[in-house]
Parts: sequence; structure tokens; C-alpha cells
Amino acid sequence: SGFNSIGHMDTMSRGRHQIGHYKEGEEFIQNVFHVLSQIFTGKEKSNLAICWLQYEISKVIQCLQAKKKKKLKAQGRKSKKLAKNFLKAPDNRNNLSLWKLYAYLEWLLGNTDDSRKVFDTALCTAGTGGLKSAQLCSLSLLYAQLEVELLESTEGAVMSRAVHVLTKLTENGPYVPYSGQVLPMNVLKARKAYEHALQDYLSETPVSDQGQVKDTDQLVNLVGCYALFQYLTVGIDAAVLIYTQASEKLEVSGSQKCENTGENFGILNFPTALEAVTVLHTNLLRFHMKISVYPLNPLREALTEALKRYPSNQSLWRSYIHIQRKSHSASKARRFFDSVTRSTNSLEPWLFAIQAEQMRKKLTEKVQRADVGEIHCTIPETGLTNRIVALFEHAIQSENGTHCPLLWRMYLNFMV
Repeated sequence: SGFNSIGHMDTMSRGRHQIGHYKEGEEFIQNVFHVLSQIFTGKEKSNLAICWLQYEISKVIQCLQAKKKKKLKAQGRKSKKLAKNFLKAPDNRNNLSLWKLYAYLEWLLGNTDDSRKVFDTALCTAGTGGLKSAQLCSLSLLYAQLEVELLESTEGAVMSRAVHVLTKLTENGPYVPYSGQVLPMNVLKARKAYEHALQDYLSETPVSDQGQVKDTDQLVNLVGCYALFQYLTVGIDAAVLIYTQASEKLEVSGSQKCENTGENFGILNFPTALEAVTVLHTNLLRFHMKISVYPLNPLREALTEALKRYPSNQSLWRSYIHIQRKSHSASKARRFFDSVTRSTNSLEPWLFAIQAEQMRKKLTEKVQRADVGEIHCTIPETGLTNRIVALFEHAIQSENGTHCPLLWRMYLNFMV
């Protein structure tokens, strides 16, 4: 039909309908995947399968967010069929990244028991690499994180399935599925193993550039597993301590690398590890606040520090907006957005500043129009409207903003 959106514009809503994946755009993307899968072989083909499955999962998440049950069922069937076909291919049978995505897909579709079976099967066939295997650590971390989200409090968490998965990871032996209890002796051994593994990783210096990328991935997974293990067996403070130690060490390593080589060799990979560790840290604090009483300040401080450093990290901005919605004073957040937009060229701070103000406007209007039907309030909320327009104007004057179709569409949408 000539001009049409490919993919989706999930930031826009048209009336009550959220804009989803267009039929023509969807067909185009599927065709691209099909054509490429016939051209690629070996490792490239496996990587394409991972991308394809991630794309399918993004559609499942979209159906979940829009609460469309019928569409979710149909999408779930299609995605599962695709995942099973990938895993049947001889090259992919031992690909833990694909097993991990398939297990995650089952979990998202609400099939918790099926998902656990997939995780267990993958862990049983994965061999005995233990903490040395990056893929095994990554798989165990996701499994444990999903299990932890089912917990309603941290009381009795020592006996949970998550702790079982994290202790088995340290034993270097074949994996045994959860039988309902975890031996205290195994917990102590696991803690020692994590401690030694983390010290080894933080003290050694990688030899080659290639080795460093692998090492940083592995380090992030290891820190994530160890911190989650400490959170479940000791408490939140023990987990935060591990994130702090790892971050400090990574900061030092990153700056030393720059001094030693005189080029931005360290900058390439260490900040990515540091950023990933920070995201894990803030996510854990958010989860802990959800299930128990805990002050907001540590999370707010961690987020503001991280965002000054990584102004284009969307996950951190989402968390920041989420916690700011709970506070009645907008001035602190506004000052923060203002300082970040001045110091960076990335567009994310502008987009999230606009989103935060739009949420505030929606909330104000909802309160002002409560129980009056569609009679508009006598004092219109022009202050916020003017502020949002000013933000849009500033954003589109920036180098990146001028060339961002999303920003222009949001501006037009708001003015309408």
C-alpha cells in the first residue's frame, strides 16, 4: 500500500487503541528473516535465530502490556512453534542462548511449570562448566531472577528454587532438579565458591581485546548471580555490598586501561560491564522495595549517579521516572533532567523528560475532572502544557533531535 509503518510505534496511542505491529510491516520483517535464514550458515544462522526469537518475545510482551488475551494466545502459539523448530536443528541443540529464550517465552505465556522443565533440561545438558561458563551463568541468573519474582517476601527464601539453582551453579557437577529443599552446608560452600570466583575475576587482567569482551559478559553474570544469592541467603545489604565492590573495581580497571594504553581500549568494554552491573543493582533495589519496607533514597541516589554516566540507558530512565511518579515535588526531577540534557548530546533524556511531564499532566487532569463527567475544569492546567511545548522546542533544536522522526511525531501528536 505504498507508505506504511514497519514494525511498531509503541509510544503513540491512537484514541483508545495502542498502535501495534502493522500487517504489511510484519510481513516484510518475516520475509527478511526467512530470506536471511536460507543464506546464513553455522554461527551466523544461530545468531539470526536468537534475534528472531527475541523479536517474537517483544511481540508477546506487547500483547501482555496491552492485555489482549486472544492475540496473546495466537502469538504465543506462533512463537513457540518457531522456537521448537529452531531447537530441532542439529546446530542449535546445545545452544544455551536459544534454550534460555525458549524458557523465558514459556514463562511470559504463563506456563511456569513448562518453563521450569525447559530450564532444567537446558541446565542438565549444559555440562559442568560451573562459574567458568558464561552461558551457564547467564541461564542460571535468568532462571533465578524469574523464580525470585514469584516470592512474596524474603522470609524462607533460603529454601527456594532460586537458591537451589544458584548453589548448583557453583558445584561444577551435573545439575539435579529442585526437590523442595536446599542443604545449609551447600549454601556455605556456594558462598565461598562465589567469593573466590569474583576475587579471581576482579584481580586478573585480560590479555586480548577479544578475551576482554567475553570476560566482561561473564563478570556481569557472575556478579548478578552472587548478589542475588546473597540477597536470598543474607539480605539486601549484603547484595548491595557486592554490587558496590564490583563497580568500584570496574571503575579503577577502566581508568587504568586508558592510562596504560593511551587509547580508549578500556572505555570500549568496561563501561558496558559497569552499566550492566548498575542496571542489575537498581532492579534489585526496586524489587526489594516492592516486597518489603525499604527507604527510597539508596535507589534514587544509585539512579541519579548512573544516569549522569549513562544518559542514553533507557532501562535506567524508566526506573527513574517510575520512582519520581511517587513524589509530589517535581522540581528535583526537573532540575536533574535539565542538568543531564545540558551535559550530553543523547536524545533519551529529552524524550524521558517529556514523558515524565506528560504523565504529570495526565494525572493532574484526572484529579481535576474526577466525578464531574466530561465537564472541563474552570482553571485549565496551562503551566504543564507550556512546559511540555518548551521541552519539545528545545529538544528539536538539538543536533540529534532535529533528525528524530519519533520526536517530531510525538510533538505533532501532543499539539493535536
